Amino acid sequence: MASLAKKTLATLAVALGGLWSASAAQAQDVTLRLHHFLPAQAYIPSKVIVPWAKKIETESGGRIKVQVFPAMQMGGTPAQLYDQARDGVVDISWSILSYMPGRFVKTEVIDLPFLASKSAEVNSQALWDYANTRAADEFRENKLLAIHSQGAGLLHTKTPITGIDSLRGMKIRGGIRNLNRLLEKAGATPVPVPLPGTGEALSKGVIQGTSMPWDVVPTLRVSEMVKYHTDFAGDTGLYSSAVVFVMNKNSYNRLPDDLKQVIDSNAGLKLSAEFGRAMDASDKAAREATAKLGNTLVELSAEETRRWQQLGAQVQAEWISEVKAKNLDGQQLMNEFKALIAKYNK
Repeated sequence: MASLAKKTLATLAVALGGLWSASAAQAQDVTLRLHHFLPAQAYIPSKVIVPWAKKIETESGGRIKVQVFPAMQMGGTPAQLYDQARDGVVDISWSILSYMPGRFVKTEVIDLPFLASKSAEVNSQALWDYANTRAADEFRENKLLAIHSQGAGLLHTKTPITGIDSLRGMKIRGGIRNLNRLLEKAGATPVPVPLPGTGEALSKGVIQGTSMPWDVVPTLRVSEMVKYHTDFAGDTGLYSSAVVFVMNKNSYNRLPDDLKQVIDSNAGLKLSAEFGRAMDASDKAAREATAKLGNTLVELSAEETRRWQQLGAQVQAEWISEVKAKNLDGQQLMNEFKALIAKYNK
């Protein structure tokens, strides 16, 4: 009887142990909701975000499931994506910082006219270093998985731009406040139009042109609404913008250490550079597709570009004065960011 009782207790212990193990394993399984603003078929979602989600699932042995919700399917606006991650409405989000003007002041340095490289890959690596050394406090509310730049912005208009004077009286979607300052100095009227509504605004004549990188031109059918696309000479673009890939801190902290490692090994400088390379590839493809439509692609001369850069320098000076009121040395921030661009441009 005693032997039978021992066997029964042993069997029960094994069974309970198995139940505990199964329960523990189940408790470690997690589903992460990833939210972004572009259609699923757009270049970055299809070439970077979805492959990243699948890689996370594979490397976690299926213990992490990433559900991707494109085109604001979980509600809200693109400007709310960063806070959706912070507040736990979603676990991960991908969003453009310029949609939240005045909030990420240090990181706004990349928005300044003629400061960033024309290479999104170079800018993105510089941004990762910059965000973790000079602007870490701006991202303390979320876990920063990656930060990257869009491609260089340029002008897409219904009528040709041969110089600054061509913009006088024109209604242009600027999209970024420091670019809007430059447009005003050139005599244009910046018109606030949400990115997804650009094509419609052009078709209805609300605006005569828009600024944006090549990447989204075909997606938004801008190349069907305008015939002229104006870029600038030199290694720097008219402007760029920072895009962040962030995770809710609690969602990350609740993971067991081995699953945290899966996230960490697929984040950081390498992922930021990957986003940047994809932006460059997307820009190139969009530019080639637009050229095939017979549209006119123009690069202004070095002399004319210098005229634009002089206006850009005025905007930079105004930004330096503005952030000084927030106890920030804008000139130093610009110098440090340019030094990082030079580092990764080698």
